[in-house]
Amino acid sequence: MKVSFTGLSAAALLLLGTSLGAQADTIKVGVVAPFSGPFALYGKQFQEAIEVYQAEHGTTAGEHEIEFIYKDSGGPNPDQARSLTQELLIKEQVDYLAGYVFTPNAMAVAPLLDQSETPLVIFNAATSAINAQSEFYLRTSYTLWQVSMPLAEWAYEQGIRSVVTTVTDYGPGIDAENAFVAAFTEAGGEVLDSIRMPLSTTDFTPFIQSIRDQSPDALFTFLPGGPPTFGFTKTYNENGLRDEGIMFLGTAETEESNLQAFGDAAIGLTTAYHYSADHDSDMNRAFIAKNLELHPDSVTNWATIGAYDGTHLIYEMVEAAGSDGPAAIEAAKGLEWESPRGPLVMDPETRTVVQNVYIREVERDAESGLLVNREKGVIATVGDLGWGK
Repeated sequence: MKVSFTGLSAAALLLLGTSLGAQADTIKVGVVAPFSGPFALYGKQFQEAIEVYQAEHGTTAGEHEIEFIYKDSGGPNPDQARSLTQELLIKEQVDYLAGYVFTPNAMAVAPLLDQSETPLVIFNAATSAINAQSEFYLRTSYTLWQVSMPLAEWAYEQGIRSVVTTVTDYGPGIDAENAFVAAFTEAGGEVLDSIRMPLSTTDFTPFIQSIRDQSPDALFTFLPGGPPTFGFTKTYNENGLRDEGIMFLGTAETEESNLQAFGDAAIGLTTAYHYSADHDSDMNRAFIAKNLELHPDSVTNWATIGAYDGTHLIYEMVEAAGSDGPAAIEAAKGLEWESPRGPLVMDPETRTVVQNVYIREVERDAESGLLVNREKGVIATVGDLGWGK
């Protein structure tokens, strides 16, 4: 691995130099994710998915043993993410990086990737602009443009003509708003209002009431995963918007970790997303069964699938290129594989997977009695539609 690390201390450079001698048989992968605080579930799901993949495929790729090292970033905290990433690169001598739930955390480490030439596989962070900051980013989750534009086009096709958008005021939310507005207005629809909510918002009632007062055909929303999505959706359910005929359109707001807690009020909520645990394929059923076998309390969702496919990508890069970061990036470009979510291709330009986007509606499954995100339609082979925007 070529390393320059401009600006690091002499002591750090000395430590780095002493351990970059002969190439080791073990490839180390540093995973930065929340393992404490309100978003800790997602770090847990990342780790569970990695363990599922290793249980299925072993712990070696090519001639190399794969070792994962986990660091707790807490919530959105760019300084902490950068510090932990530097620690992984310098002290732990990792060859690959992975994880990164939040866009600010992922964006903060771009200079470190360029200096160390270390590939970073994003398991979630969904702002299109991230991958343009360094050629060493790869993404196995999705982008907000990738799911929001198809949803807007689908909504217009269903007869929806007026919408209020309401998103969290940070990178992914702005991406989601821009994507939905661009596609919906291009189709001929009218956006009555675009509401941006502070990232710290916990009381969504004023925003929901404002939407109700404007009487759109639908609302479109995006919030960060975890407590905010639950709080917003619960507020929608409790304030009569459904009774007023205002359709709910979202992305991850009905994700599986929160879904059962909504109860019957969630039935009929519509989202567009790249994965549903209800996806009808033998591979997905086997994936979920293995996860439950290893982790009986697990809930399989977007975090699980992003990490599972991210682990697959890392294995493929290690087998092709070992610890050679630039060669690993080249090996990843154009890579195709079948995932529990469907077919994937790593776009050589955007370095985000091209994948299916599913229109989902919450239903209660007749057999299990559980609420599920049932796929009602598919928009096939969608890339990152926000690249360069």
